[in-house]
Amino acid sequence: MLVELTARRRRAVARTLLLAALMQAGAASALAQSHKPRRASAEPTPASKPADLRDGQAEARLLAVYKLIGEGRHREALSQAESLARDHPNFQLAQLAVGDLLTARTRPIRRMGDAPEPDSSRSIQAATTLEELRNESRQRVDAQRSRPPANTLPAQFLELSPRSRHAIAVDASRSRLYLFENTPKGLQLIADYYASVGKLGMEKAAEGDQRTPLGVYFITSRLDAGTLKDFYGAGALPINYPNPLDQSRGKTGGGIWLHGTPPDQFARAPLATDGCLVLANPDLERILRTVEPRSTPVVIARQLQWVAPQSVHAERKSFDAVLNAWRSAKTEGDLNRLLGFYAPDFQTYRKKPLEEWTQVLKAETRALRGRELHLKDKSYLRWTDSADTMVVTFGEVAEGARTGPVKRQYWARRGQQWQIFFEGVIG
Repeated sequence: MLVELTARRRRAVARTLLLAALMQAGAASALAQSHKPRRASAEPTPASKPADLRDGQAEARLLAVYKLIGEGRHREALSQAESLARDHPNFQLAQLAVGDLLTARTRPIRRMGDAPEPDSSRSIQAATTLEELRNESRQRVDAQRSRPPANTLPAQFLELSPRSRHAIAVDASRSRLYLFENTPKGLQLIADYYASVGKLGMEKAAEGDQRTPLGVYFITSRLDAGTLKDFYGAGALPINYPNPLDQSRGKTGGGIWLHGTPPDQFARAPLATDGCLVLANPDLERILRTVEPRSTPVVIARQLQWVAPQSVHAERKSFDAVLNAWRSAKTEGDLNRLLGFYAPDFQTYRKKPLEEWTQVLKAETRALRGRELHLKDKSYLRWTDSADTMVVTFGEVAEGARTGPVKRQYWARRGQQWQIFFEGVIG
């Protein structure tokens, strides 16, 4: 309910600012200017009509308005801002741009949303919401000014299996979600979107702390909008928080989703959720149509480090040698050597300690009957904070078999040694 009230307050403030701007600019003059018949070329194109809204389109049009303002082309900016506000009546930043451009006809604008100083509790609330809108605008503009360098990828993606057709990375410092396609030539950035995170920032640790988790996650399912409240907009993609690393650190909570906004709200403030990642509905719809549950990784970082693909080659090769040594020990049925790869605090999905897992390993090595073990479709995702963690996914196939279980392991660097602290079958 609190989130819904905040959303309504943001919409009300945007409308109030627009009305105030009209009054400040002189209602008769402003309305006459803003409703003059336009040439056919000034009308919205069919692609910009609500029925055909596309992902990223509204933001691109808003940034075009800002560019025109920066160039001093205020008449064109107002025309485009009005068109954007008509197509997206719930886009507060579009309404704010219209209001500022109308106000600018009567007096200089000192800053975005140049409203009088608050003098009552109601206007103080409005000023708070206005500051949120300024922050949203700043995040959108900064993300476009500081684009990732060409042909780079987030440092966490050491290797991605062809089974993972797409990947997502979130840079909380920029309120930005990046969508990648996994091609034969590697990860290719295909889209990026403004995204809101938790009210109290990042690094979720407990139920109800209103923070967004940090780490390597996977989309677990796809929830259709028809099964959800309108609050979630176009749908939702839950992720597997808390993951095994989170659980090993005692983190609690759940229900972290990528989801949309209610029909009457275009976007949320940068820090506005209870921990979820929230996108505009057209942007989320693109993601819903694109990604696959279970195989799509989602990296959430305070700030992404973008690196050239070849720069992670040495790390990938080094860890590949570690995993191959584990595979070799399992192939040879050398239980003592195999157990040396497992941490004393090892756990499984069913919380089996290492003593019980030892029996599982014995059974698996006996089942191999001396056959070579092959690891297919490997993915390496590295997470580094106070510790160094590798999230490894692969298909485990014995020589002569056509298929085998898909396993996920979590490795931690303990001193100079990598050890497995979690292992489980995922498919």
